[in-house]
Amino acid sequence: MKRIVFLFTMLFSLNTHAQLNITIDGGNASALPIAVADFVNPTDPLATDMAEVIRNDLARSGQFKPLNKDLMVDQPSSDADINFGTWRLLGADFISYGDITYLDADRMEVRFRLSSVAEQKQLLALTLPLNKAQARAGAHYIADRIYEEILGIPGVFSTKLAYVTATKTGQDFKYQLIVADSDGYGPQSLVTSKEPLLSPSWSPDGKKLAYVSFEQGNSAIYVQDLSTGARTLISNFKGINGAPKFSPNGQRLALTLSKSGNPEIYTINIFDKQLTQITNHWGIDTEPEWAPDGQSIFFTSDRGGKPQIYQTGLINKQAKRVTFQGDYNARPSLSADGKYIAMVHGNNNRYQIALLHRPSNTVQLISNGSLDETPSFAPNGAMVLYATKTPAGKGLLKAVSTDGQTSNDLVLSGGHVREPSWSPLLK
Repeated sequence: MKRIVFLFTMLFSLNTHAQLNITIDGGNASALPIAVADFVNPTDPLATDMAEVIRNDLARSGQFKPLNKDLMVDQPSSDADINFGTWRLLGADFISYGDITYLDADRMEVRFRLSSVAEQKQLLALTLPLNKAQARAGAHYIADRIYEEILGIPGVFSTKLAYVTATKTGQDFKYQLIVADSDGYGPQSLVTSKEPLLSPSWSPDGKKLAYVSFEQGNSAIYVQDLSTGARTLISNFKGINGAPKFSPNGQRLALTLSKSGNPEIYTINIFDKQLTQITNHWGIDTEPEWAPDGQSIFFTSDRGGKPQIYQTGLINKQAKRVTFQGDYNARPSLSADGKYIAMVHGNNNRYQIALLHRPSNTVQLISNGSLDETPSFAPNGAMVLYATKTPAGKGLLKAVSTDGQTSNDLVLSGGHVREPSWSPLLK
Protein backbone atom coordinates (compact mmCIF):
# COMPACT_ATOMS: atom_id res chain seq x y z
CA MET A 1 0.00 0.00 0.00
CA LYS A 2 1.23 3.46 -0.89
CA ARG A 3 2.05 5.63 2.08
CA ILE A 4 -0.53 8.31 2.80
CA VAL A 5 -1.11 10.49 5.84
CA PHE A 6 -4.58 11.49 7.07
CA LEU A 7 -5.67 13.67 9.96
CA PHE A 8 -8.70 12.48 11.84
CA THR A 9 -8.85 14.98 14.70
CA MET A 10 -8.31 18.42 13.23
CA LEU A 11 -6.65 20.24 10.36
CA PHE A 12 -3.15 21.52 11.02
CA SER A 13 -1.65 24.79 9.85
CA LEU A 14 1.23 24.62 7.41
CA ASN A 15 4.45 26.54 7.59
CA THR A 16 4.41 30.02 6.12
CA HIS A 17 6.36 28.87 3.03
CA ALA A 18 3.31 26.80 2.04
CA GLN A 19 1.04 29.85 2.02
CA LEU A 20 -0.20 31.26 -1.26
CA ASN A 21 1.20 34.69 -2.07
CA ILE A 22 -1.18 37.01 -3.91
CA THR A 23 -0.32 39.63 -6.52
CA ILE A 24 -3.03 41.84 -8.03
CA ASP A 25 -2.74 42.35 -11.79
CA GLY A 26 -4.51 44.96 -13.85
CA GLY A 27 -7.24 47.24 -12.58
CA ASN A 28 -10.81 48.23 -13.15
CA ALA A 29 -11.17 51.82 -14.33
CA SER A 30 -14.62 51.97 -12.74
CA ALA A 31 -13.46 50.67 -9.34
CA LEU A 32 -15.02 52.63 -6.49
CA PRO A 33 -12.57 54.68 -4.38
CA ILE A 34 -12.93 53.90 -0.70
CA ALA A 35 -11.00 55.06 2.38
CA VAL A 36 -10.43 52.29 4.93
CA ALA A 37 -9.09 53.91 8.08
CA ASP A 38 -7.18 51.95 10.70
CA PHE A 39 -9.33 51.01 13.67
CA VAL A 40 -8.69 53.36 16.56
CA ASN A 41 -6.66 51.73 19.33
CA PRO A 42 -3.16 53.19 19.37
CA THR A 43 -1.58 50.36 21.40
CA ASP A 44 -2.97 47.39 19.46
CA PRO A 45 -1.39 46.19 16.16
CA LEU A 46 -4.66 44.40 15.35
CA ALA A 47 -6.23 47.82 14.76
CA THR A 48 -3.94 48.27 11.76
CA ASP A 49 -3.90 44.61 10.73
CA MET A 50 -7.69 44.32 10.47
CA ALA A 51 -7.93 47.45 8.35
CA GLU A 52 -5.19 46.11 6.07
CA VAL A 53 -7.09 42.85 5.55
CA ILE A 54 -10.20 44.83 4.61
CA ARG A 55 -8.21 47.01 2.18
CA ASN A 56 -6.62 43.98 0.53
CA ASP A 57 -9.94 42.13 0.26
CA LEU A 58 -11.66 45.04 -1.45
CA ALA A 59 -8.71 45.62 -3.80
CA ARG A 60 -8.61 41.94 -4.83
CA SER A 61 -12.25 42.06 -5.91
CA GLY A 62 -11.47 44.64 -8.60
CA GLN A 63 -14.64 46.53 -7.65
CA PHE A 64 -12.97 48.88 -5.17
CA LYS A 65 -9.87 51.06 -5.12
CA PRO A 66 -8.77 51.65 -1.51
CA LEU A 67 -7.01 54.97 -0.93
CA ASN A 68 -3.32 54.83 -0.15
CA LYS A 69 -2.65 54.92 3.59
CA ASP A 70 -0.43 57.98 3.07
CA LEU A 71 -3.58 59.94 2.23
CA MET A 72 -5.28 59.09 5.53
CA VAL A 73 -5.11 62.54 7.07
CA ASP A 74 -7.68 61.63 9.72
CA GLN A 75 -8.37 58.49 11.73
CA PRO A 76 -12.07 58.71 12.63
CA SER A 77 -13.67 56.36 15.12
CA SER A 78 -17.18 57.83 15.09
CA ASP A 79 -19.48 59.86 12.85
CA ALA A 80 -18.59 63.04 14.71
CA ASP A 81 -14.95 62.68 13.66
CA ILE A 82 -15.68 62.73 9.92
CA ASN A 83 -15.02 65.82 7.81
CA PHE A 84 -16.80 64.79 4.61
CA GLY A 85 -15.31 67.73 2.70
CA THR A 86 -11.79 66.47 3.34
CA TRP A 87 -12.58 62.94 2.17
CA ARG A 88 -14.34 64.33 -0.90
CA LEU A 89 -11.20 66.28 -1.82
CA LEU A 90 -9.17 63.10 -1.40
CA GLY A 91 -11.42 61.39 -3.94
CA ALA A 92 -13.13 58.87 -1.64
CA ASP A 93 -16.71 57.83 -2.42
CA PHE A 94 -16.97 55.87 0.83
CA ILE A 95 -15.18 55.70 4.16
CA SER A 96 -14.81 52.73 6.52
CA TYR A 97 -13.85 53.44 10.16
CA GLY A 98 -14.25 52.26 13.73
CA ASP A 99 -12.48 51.33 16.94
CA ILE A 100 -11.44 48.37 19.10
CA THR A 101 -12.14 48.08 22.82
CA TYR A 102 -10.77 45.22 24.91
CA LEU A 103 -13.11 43.52 27.36
CA ASP A 104 -10.26 41.46 28.85
CA ALA A 105 -6.83 40.21 27.74
CA ASP A 106 -8.29 38.14 24.88
CA ARG A 107 -11.81 39.38 24.16
CA MET A 108 -12.50 42.57 22.26
CA GLU A 109 -15.37 44.54 20.81
CA VAL A 110 -14.93 45.88 17.28
CA ARG A 111 -17.19 48.79 16.36
CA PHE A 112 -17.35 49.42 12.63
CA ARG A 113 -19.05 52.07 10.50
CA LEU A 114 -19.41 52.67 6.76
CA SER A 115 -20.47 56.06 5.38
CA SER A 116 -21.15 57.51 1.95
CA VAL A 117 -19.02 60.60 1.37
CA ALA A 118 -21.23 61.91 -1.45
CA GLU A 119 -24.46 61.52 0.55
CA GLN A 120 -22.80 62.39 3.87
CA LYS A 121 -24.67 59.64 5.69
CA GLN A 122 -23.97 56.39 7.48
CA LEU A 123 -24.74 53.25 5.51
CA LEU A 124 -23.76 50.47 7.90
CA ALA A 125 -23.00 50.02 11.59
CA LEU A 126 -21.75 46.79 13.21
CA THR A 127 -20.54 45.75 16.64
CA LEU A 128 -18.61 42.48 16.64
CA PRO A 129 -17.58 40.61 19.79
CA LEU A 130 -14.37 38.77 18.91
CA ASN A 131 -11.35 37.19 20.48
CA LYS A 132 -7.88 37.84 19.14
CA ALA A 133 -7.81 34.62 17.11
CA GLN A 134 -10.96 35.74 15.28
CA ALA A 135 -9.63 39.15 14.25
CA ARG A 136 -8.77 38.16 10.70
CA ALA A 137 -12.12 36.38 10.20
CA GLY A 138 -13.83 39.49 11.58
CA ALA A 139 -12.03 41.66 9.04
CA HIS A 140 -13.14 39.37 6.18
CA TYR A 141 -16.70 39.56 7.48
CA ILE A 142 -16.59 43.37 7.55
CA ALA A 143 -15.23 43.42 3.97
CA ASP A 144 -18.11 41.14 2.93
CA ARG A 145 -20.63 43.52 4.49
CA ILE A 146 -19.05 46.54 2.77
CA TYR A 147 -19.13 44.74 -0.58
CA GLU A 148 -22.78 43.72 -0.20
CA GLU A 149 -23.97 47.08 1.15
CA ILE A 150 -22.49 49.00 -1.79
CA LEU A 151 -22.81 46.52 -4.67
CA GLY A 152 -25.92 44.60 -3.63
CA ILE A 153 -24.42 41.10 -3.92
CA PRO A 154 -22.69 39.01 -1.23
CA GLY A 155 -18.96 39.31 -0.74
CA VAL A 156 -16.84 36.16 -0.81
CA PHE A 157 -13.93 37.19 1.43
CA SER A 158 -15.05 34.82 4.21
CA THR A 159 -15.09 31.82 1.88
CA LYS A 160 -12.43 29.13 1.51
CA LEU A 161 -10.35 27.75 -1.33
CA ALA A 162 -9.44 24.09 -1.81
CA TYR A 163 -6.52 23.18 -4.05
CA VAL A 164 -3.79 20.59 -4.55
CA THR A 165 -0.08 21.33 -4.15
CA ALA A 166 2.77 19.30 -5.61
CA THR A 167 6.29 19.69 -4.19
CA LYS A 168 9.30 17.69 -5.30
CA THR A 169 11.31 15.83 -2.66
CA GLY A 170 14.26 14.09 -4.29
CA GLN A 171 12.91 12.12 -7.23
CA ASP A 172 9.37 11.98 -5.87
CA PHE A 173 6.48 14.41 -5.55
CA LYS A 174 4.48 15.04 -2.41
CA TYR A 175 0.84 15.94 -3.02
CA GLN A 176 -1.34 17.77 -0.50
CA LEU A 177 -5.00 18.69 -0.54
CA ILE A 178 -5.12 22.14 1.07
CA VAL A 179 -7.89 24.35 2.42
CA ALA A 180 -7.11 28.06 2.89
CA ASP A 181 -8.85 31.40 3.31
CA SER A 182 -9.94 33.17 0.13
CA ASP A 183 -6.78 35.33 0.28
CA GLY A 184 -4.51 32.27 0.61
CA TYR A 185 -3.92 32.85 4.32
CA GLY A 186 -3.84 30.02 6.87
CA PRO A 187 -3.37 26.97 4.60
CA GLN A 188 -4.34 23.72 6.27
CA SER A 189 -3.59 20.23 4.99
CA LEU A 190 -6.43 17.75 4.67
CA VAL A 191 -4.53 14.95 2.93
CA THR A 192 -0.85 14.26 2.19
CA SER A 193 0.09 11.56 -0.31
CA LYS A 194 2.89 10.34 -2.57
CA GLU A 195 0.26 9.66 -5.22
CA PRO A 196 -1.77 12.30 -7.13
CA LEU A 197 -4.83 13.98 -5.61
CA LEU A 198 -7.43 15.45 -7.95
CA SER A 199 -10.75 17.22 -8.32
CA PRO A 200 -11.69 18.59 -4.88
CA SER A 201 -15.39 19.47 -4.72
CA TRP A 202 -17.20 21.25 -1.88
CA SER A 203 -20.45 20.13 -0.33
CA PRO A 204 -23.10 22.88 -0.48
CA ASP A 205 -22.82 23.49 3.28
CA GLY A 206 -19.03 23.85 3.05
CA LYS A 207 -18.44 21.11 5.64
CA LYS A 208 -17.12 18.33 3.38
CA LEU A 209 -14.86 17.83 0.38
CA ALA A 210 -15.06 15.08 -2.21
CA TYR A 211 -11.83 14.29 -4.05
CA VAL A 212 -9.98 11.66 -6.08
CA SER A 213 -7.02 9.79 -4.60
CA PHE A 214 -4.63 7.28 -6.20
CA GLU A 215 -3.31 5.90 -2.91
CA GLN A 216 -4.24 2.32 -3.85
CA GLY A 217 -2.76 2.62 -7.33
CA ASN A 218 -6.17 3.06 -8.97
CA SER A 219 -8.38 6.13 -8.71
CA ALA A 220 -10.93 6.21 -5.91
CA ILE A 221 -13.37 8.85 -4.69
CA TYR A 222 -13.59 9.87 -1.04
CA VAL A 223 -15.71 12.33 0.94
CA GLN A 224 -13.93 13.87 3.91
CA ASP A 225 -15.29 15.88 6.81
CA LEU A 226 -13.32 19.08 7.32
CA SER A 227 -13.85 19.38 11.06
CA THR A 228 -13.03 15.81 12.07
CA GLY A 229 -10.93 14.50 9.18
CA ALA A 230 -13.15 11.39 9.00
CA ARG A 231 -13.49 10.17 5.44
CA THR A 232 -15.78 7.81 3.55
CA LEU A 233 -14.87 5.75 0.49
CA ILE A 234 -17.57 6.48 -2.08
CA SER A 235 -16.38 4.79 -5.26
CA ASN A 236 -13.47 2.47 -6.16
CA PHE A 237 -14.80 0.56 -9.16
CA LYS A 238 -12.38 -0.94 -11.65
CA GLY A 239 -11.21 1.70 -14.10
CA ILE A 240 -11.84 5.43 -13.83
CA ASN A 241 -13.40 6.92 -10.71
CA GLY A 242 -13.22 10.64 -11.34
CA ALA A 243 -14.52 14.22 -11.28
CA PRO A 244 -16.89 14.11 -8.27
CA LYS A 245 -19.36 16.97 -7.85
CA PHE A 246 -21.85 17.42 -5.01
CA SER A 247 -25.50 17.90 -5.89
CA PRO A 248 -27.13 21.16 -4.75
CA ASN A 249 -28.86 19.32 -1.87
CA GLY A 250 -25.61 17.60 -0.82
CA GLN A 251 -27.08 14.10 -0.96
CA ARG A 252 -25.51 12.83 -4.17
CA LEU A 253 -22.33 13.05 -6.18
CA ALA A 254 -22.16 13.20 -9.95
CA LEU A 255 -19.04 11.37 -11.10
CA THR A 256 -17.33 9.70 -14.04
CA LEU A 257 -16.98 5.92 -14.03
CA SER A 258 -15.60 3.54 -16.67
CA LYS A 259 -16.67 0.34 -14.92
CA SER A 260 -18.66 -0.64 -18.03
CA GLY A 261 -15.59 -0.15 -20.22
CA ASN A 262 -16.44 3.38 -21.38
CA PRO A 263 -16.38 6.61 -19.34
CA GLU A 264 -19.97 7.58 -18.47
CA ILE A 265 -21.69 9.99 -16.10
CA TYR A 266 -23.33 8.51 -13.01
CA THR A 267 -24.83 9.79 -9.78
CA ILE A 268 -24.32 8.09 -6.43
CA ASN A 269 -26.12 8.58 -3.14
CA ILE A 270 -23.41 9.34 -0.56
CA PHE A 271 -25.41 7.64 2.22
CA ASP A 272 -26.50 4.28 0.73
CA LYS A 273 -24.15 4.24 -2.32
CA GLN A 274 -27.07 3.73 -4.72
CA LEU A 275 -25.73 4.24 -8.24
CA THR A 276 -27.65 5.64 -11.23
CA GLN A 277 -26.24 5.77 -14.76
CA ILE A 278 -27.00 9.07 -16.50
CA THR A 279 -25.26 8.79 -19.90
CA ASN A 280 -24.85 5.80 -22.20
CA HIS A 281 -22.86 6.62 -25.31
CA TRP A 282 -19.79 5.38 -27.19
CA GLY A 283 -18.13 8.78 -26.67
CA ILE A 284 -16.12 9.77 -23.59
CA ASP A 285 -18.43 11.51 -21.10
CA THR A 286 -16.72 13.19 -18.14
CA GLU A 287 -16.46 16.30 -15.90
CA PRO A 288 -20.07 16.54 -14.66
CA GLU A 289 -21.44 19.79 -13.22
CA TRP A 290 -24.88 20.14 -11.65
CA ALA A 291 -27.38 22.73 -12.77
CA PRO A 292 -28.34 24.98 -9.83
CA ASP A 293 -31.82 23.40 -9.62
CA GLY A 294 -30.36 19.88 -9.40
CA GLN A 295 -32.56 18.64 -12.26
CA SER A 296 -29.89 18.32 -14.93
CA ILE A 297 -26.15 17.84 -15.37
CA PHE A 298 -23.68 19.53 -17.69
CA PHE A 299 -20.70 17.45 -18.82
CA THR A 300 -17.87 17.23 -21.32
CA SER A 301 -18.14 14.75 -24.20
CA ASP A 302 -16.35 14.04 -27.46
CA ARG A 303 -19.41 12.34 -28.94
CA GLY A 304 -19.49 15.00 -31.67
CA GLY A 305 -15.85 14.40 -32.63
CA LYS A 306 -14.20 16.96 -30.35
CA PRO A 307 -14.72 17.78 -26.66
CA GLN A 308 -17.76 20.00 -26.16
CA ILE A 309 -20.18 20.67 -23.30
CA TYR A 310 -23.56 18.93 -23.18
CA GLN A 311 -26.54 19.01 -20.84
CA THR A 312 -28.77 16.10 -19.89
CA GLY A 313 -31.85 15.87 -17.70
CA LEU A 314 -31.79 13.37 -14.88
CA ILE A 315 -35.23 12.03 -15.79
CA ASN A 316 -35.31 11.92 -19.59
CA LYS A 317 -31.51 11.51 -19.94
CA GLN A 318 -31.62 13.20 -23.35
CA ALA A 319 -28.31 14.98 -23.93
CA LYS A 320 -28.16 18.19 -25.95
CA ARG A 321 -25.07 20.09 -27.03
CA VAL A 322 -24.53 23.44 -25.31
CA THR A 323 -21.26 24.82 -26.80
CA PHE A 324 -20.58 25.40 -30.50
CA GLN A 325 -17.90 28.09 -30.69
CA GLY A 326 -14.29 26.88 -30.70
CA ASP A 327 -12.52 23.60 -31.33
CA TYR A 328 -12.62 22.56 -27.68
CA ASN A 329 -14.85 23.38 -24.73
CA ALA A 330 -14.56 21.43 -21.48
CA ARG A 331 -14.64 21.42 -17.66
CA PRO A 332 -17.88 23.40 -17.12
CA SER A 333 -18.43 25.42 -13.93
CA LEU A 334 -21.79 27.17 -13.53
CA SER A 335 -22.49 30.45 -11.81
CA ALA A 336 -24.94 30.24 -8.92
CA ASP A 337 -27.72 31.78 -11.02
CA GLY A 338 -27.05 29.40 -13.92
CA LYS A 339 -26.62 32.24 -16.43
CA TYR A 340 -22.91 31.67 -17.07
CA ILE A 341 -20.73 28.65 -17.73
CA ALA A 342 -17.02 29.07 -17.09
CA MET A 343 -15.08 26.60 -19.22
CA VAL A 344 -11.76 25.75 -20.82
CA HIS A 345 -12.03 27.09 -24.37
CA GLY A 346 -9.51 25.86 -26.97
CA ASN A 347 -8.52 27.08 -30.42
CA ASN A 348 -5.32 26.26 -32.34
CA ASN A 349 -3.81 24.42 -29.35
CA ARG A 350 -4.28 27.39 -27.03
CA TYR A 351 -6.51 26.80 -24.02
CA GLN A 352 -8.02 29.74 -22.13
CA ILE A 353 -10.84 30.31 -19.67
CA ALA A 354 -14.02 31.62 -21.24
CA LEU A 355 -17.52 32.49 -20.11
CA LEU A 356 -20.56 31.32 -22.03
CA HIS A 357 -23.50 33.65 -21.38
CA ARG A 358 -26.34 31.18 -21.79
CA PRO A 359 -29.23 33.60 -22.47
CA SER A 360 -27.38 35.19 -25.42
CA ASN A 361 -25.14 32.21 -26.30
CA THR A 362 -22.10 34.51 -26.48
CA VAL A 363 -18.56 33.54 -25.45
CA GLN A 364 -16.12 35.90 -23.71
CA LEU A 365 -12.47 35.08 -23.01
CA ILE A 366 -11.37 36.10 -19.50
CA SER A 367 -7.84 34.65 -19.35
CA ASN A 368 -4.80 35.13 -21.57
CA GLY A 369 -2.69 32.02 -20.92
CA SER A 370 -2.04 29.17 -23.28
CA LEU A 371 -2.73 26.23 -20.96
CA ASP A 372 -5.39 27.43 -18.49
CA GLU A 373 -7.58 24.80 -16.81
CA THR A 374 -10.06 23.78 -14.09
CA PRO A 375 -12.22 26.93 -13.69
CA SER A 376 -14.28 27.33 -10.50
CA PHE A 377 -16.86 30.09 -10.04
CA ALA A 378 -16.89 32.21 -6.90
CA PRO A 379 -20.22 31.66 -5.10
CA ASN A 380 -21.35 35.23 -5.85
CA GLY A 381 -20.57 34.83 -9.56
CA ALA A 382 -18.19 37.82 -9.63
CA MET A 383 -14.87 35.98 -10.11
CA VAL A 384 -13.52 32.73 -11.53
CA LEU A 385 -10.62 30.78 -10.03
CA TYR A 386 -8.49 28.63 -12.33
CA ALA A 387 -5.10 26.95 -12.67
CA THR A 388 -2.40 27.94 -15.13
CA LYS A 389 1.38 27.93 -15.53
CA THR A 390 4.12 30.54 -15.60
CA PRO A 391 6.39 30.72 -18.67
CA ALA A 392 8.87 28.66 -16.63
CA GLY A 393 6.26 25.92 -16.16
CA LYS A 394 5.38 26.60 -12.49
CA GLY A 395 1.77 25.82 -11.60
CA LEU A 396 -0.18 28.68 -10.02
CA LEU A 397 -3.75 29.81 -9.50
CA LYS A 398 -5.44 32.92 -10.84
CA ALA A 399 -8.68 34.56 -9.76
CA VAL A 400 -10.10 36.78 -12.49
CA SER A 401 -13.13 39.07 -12.40
CA THR A 402 -15.87 38.10 -14.82
CA ASP A 403 -15.25 41.27 -16.83
CA GLY A 404 -11.62 40.16 -17.23
CA GLN A 405 -10.23 43.47 -15.97
CA THR A 406 -8.77 42.37 -12.63
CA SER A 407 -6.85 39.19 -11.82
CA ASN A 408 -4.95 37.91 -8.81
CA ASP A 409 -2.01 35.52 -8.98
CA LEU A 410 -1.92 32.97 -6.15
CA VAL A 411 1.58 31.50 -6.12
CA LEU A 412 3.08 28.80 -3.89
CA SER A 413 6.73 29.71 -3.35
CA GLY A 414 7.89 26.13 -2.75
CA GLY A 415 6.00 24.14 -5.39
CA HIS A 416 3.14 23.88 -7.83
CA VAL A 417 -0.53 24.56 -7.11
CA ARG A 418 -3.44 23.23 -9.17
CA GLU A 419 -6.99 21.80 -9.07
CA PRO A 420 -8.72 24.80 -7.42
CA SER A 421 -12.25 24.76 -6.02
CA TRP A 422 -14.03 27.76 -4.49
CA SER A 423 -16.22 27.04 -1.47
CA PRO A 424 -19.86 28.05 -1.18
CA LEU A 425 -20.80 31.04 0.95
CA LEU A 426 -20.08 30.10 4.55
CA LYS A 427 -22.08 31.09 7.63
